[in-house]
Amino acid sequence: MFFMALRVKNHEEIYMGYIAVIGAGSWGTTLACLLAEKEYDVTLWAFEKDLVDSIRDTRMNSIYLPDVQLPDNLKVTNDIELAVKKARYILNVVPTQFTRSVFRDAGRRIPADAIIVSASKGIEQGTLLTVSSILREITGHQVAVLSGPSFAKEVVRRLPTAVTLATEDIDSGLILQEIFNTHYFRVYTHTDMLGVELGGALKNVIAIAAGISDGLGLGHNARAALITRGLAEIMRLGVSLGADERTFSGLSGLGDLVLTCTGPLSRNYSVGVSLGKGLTLKEILASTKSVAEGVATSLSAYELSRRQDVEMPIVEQIYEVIYKEKSPSDAVSMLMNRTLKSEF
Repeated sequence: MFFMALRVKNHEEIYMGYIAVIGAGSWGTTLACLLAEKEYDVTLWAFEKDLVDSIRDTRMNSIYLPDVQLPDNLKVTNDIELAVKKARYILNVVPTQFTRSVFRDAGRRIPADAIIVSASKGIEQGTLLTVSSILREITGHQVAVLSGPSFAKEVVRRLPTAVTLATEDIDSGLILQEIFNTHYFRVYTHTDMLGVELGGALKNVIAIAAGISDGLGLGHNARAALITRGLAEIMRLGVSLGADERTFSGLSGLGDLVLTCTGPLSRNYSVGVSLGKGLTLKEILASTKSVAEGVATSLSAYELSRRQDVEMPIVEQIYEVIYKEKSPSDAVSMLMNRTLKSEF
C-alpha cells in the first residue's frame, strides 16, 4: 500500500490510504477508473467472481463497461472484507436494494476512521430510507453523497461533467471534492444530503414516465410537461421530508432529471420507452443485467408520498403501471384528465 498527500484549499496536507470502490457496474467501474487514473491506490470490489477473473485477465469489464481499457494500477477483488479492511475512503456504488446486505457483511471490517461516499441513487423498499441512512444505520460511519447528471459512458470518455458532493462535515467535503475532481469531472460541494439523494432517486421514476411518453409517440411537449411537473412532485416530497427547496434546482435535481429524461443512455428512460411500446416489465428486465433503479424506487416513492400526504400523480401512475399492470395509455389519460388547478 502507498500513501498520497492531498493538498486542500486551506493548504493543509491530508495523507490518504487507499480507496475501496464497492460495486463494479458501469458507474462503479467508471469512478474506480477516474480515481486510479489520479494515481490513488484503488481496489474495485465485484460480487461476481467470474467478472473479477475476467477483469484481471483482460483489464476490461466486459459485462458493464465493454471496450474500455481499465488502468493497470486498478486492483479488483470479490472479497468484501479484504476490499474494505484498510480503506480510508469507501465508495458505495451498489444498487440501493442490495446495499444493506453488502454492507452488513462488510461493516465489521471497516476501519474506525473510514468515510463512506455513496454514489447509488434510490430509496430502499420497506424502510423507505435513502442510501446514506442505510449506510449510517449499518456502519455508524460518516457518510457523504456523490450525485448529479453523469452517464458513466460519457465520464469514462472524459467528456465534461459536473456533479454534487454533499456532506454534513465541511472539512470532509473539501477533501472529497479534491479527491474526485478532475479536469473533466467538476465537483461542487453541498450540505443538503437529503435533498441531493432524493433528487437522484426520484428523477429515475420520472425518467420512466418520460420514456413511456416517448415510447407511445406523444411528442416533445408531453415530455417537457412530465419533466416540469415531475420536478414539482420531487420538490414537494423533498420539502415535506426536510430538504432544502433550492437543492432541486441544482445539478442533483433539475440537472440529473433533464439528463435522465432525455438521454438514450439512461436505463430508466429506456425501460419507459419499452413499456410505452408494449413490452412487459418482465421481458424488459430479462434482457439486461443493468439495474434500472426507478423500478424499485417507484414503489418506495409512492409509499413515501402516501405517508407524507404529498400529491404525486406522475409517481402514482408509474407505480400503477409497474406494480398494478395498468396500461401506459390509461396512465396518460388519467394524468391529462385530472381536476383542473393552479400551477403553483
